Amino acid sequence: MSFLELSGVVKKYGALTVIKDLNLAVDKGKLVCLLGPSGCGKTTTLRLVAGFVSANGGEVRVGGKVVSSAHSTVPPEGRNMSMIFQSYALWPHMTVFENVAYGLRLRRLPAEEIAKRVRAILAVTKLEPLETRYPGELSGGQQQRVSLARALVVKPEILLLDEPLSNLDANLREEMRFEIRRLHDEFRYTTVYVTHDQSEAMTTADIIVVMNNGRIEQAGSPEDIYARPETEFVARFIGGTNIFTGKKVAEDTVLCPGDFTLRCASGSLPANGQGAVSVRHHDITLSPQRMSETNSVAGKVERQIYLGSHRDYLVHIPGGETVRAVAPVNVEMSTGSDVWLHFPPEHCRALAQ
Repeated sequence: MSFLELSGVVKKYGALTVIKDLNLAVDKGKLVCLLGPSGCGKTTTLRLVAGFVSANGGEVRVGGKVVSSAHSTVPPEGRNMSMIFQSYALWPHMTVFENVAYGLRLRRLPAEEIAKRVRAILAVTKLEPLETRYPGELSGGQQQRVSLARALVVKPEILLLDEPLSNLDANLREEMRFEIRRLHDEFRYTTVYVTHDQSEAMTTADIIVVMNNGRIEQAGSPEDIYARPETEFVARFIGGTNIFTGKKVAEDTVLCPGDFTLRCASGSLPANGQGAVSVRHHDITLSPQRMSETNSVAGKVERQIYLGSHRDYLVHIPGGETVRAVAPVNVEMSTGSDVWLHFPPEHCRALAQ
């Protein structure tokens, strides 16, 4: 049995259904990222788990116990969970030590136990030298670590994070992704992490749950989600890709507008006469000559940008489509030049929908 289970969960606001028959199972000690665009339902799902909103249907269970249903909801204070918000929500008049100790004092633990546990978590989160400072005297990354320490020190059954890095600059966000993963590996709390940033999800998660329009599009490991997308939405949302649509002419082959075929080594095409194929930008080979009789098409370079580690191309092909391709810096073709694009079958992924 999974530790955290959402079974057929529905959430409505008036006539609007924002969570639609959602099913999710999280094993104890796993870090799961809910990933998707704004409005997809990921934060509402997190708030359902936390108990801040109640379900209109289905159940949320923790350790086999129902904590949310259409008939009853255990309040947030009755669930042994910690939540970290975008704003950090630190008490400005309290020191780092006092902020971290706050939850333990509410639980009326002995002073000696509080001091022991706070100093232990400050050491793990590298905050010991800052324990007498106030939040206004800390950087954004330091405030985020205080928020993490405060959430972890109470030893929650489940840790919930709602876009915790959105207020940090790019360099700090990258640093804190690895810090969150390091702390998870240290404590192994069951964690649900909401983000719209695919890099955060790929860096931190054991399992990524891609959400769209109140439903789960696909759930799997970061490698599964990136390398083996099942739908066009997932392929587009996780990493850069080109989607080619056309007529299914064989179980693994699509005839695309422009009269070229793409054979796919993975995925499955729908049973009807239309199909879609995903090919990542960096998996396309550019050449001045045709490289093979299949999975190739001629085009004309519309744009070429040098980006230091690689070149970014836009290539116009017959049928009116524009293909984006990433090539090594030594593959240099000027704007307006003719080029052949080759799509290796092992990198062509057939999409079910």
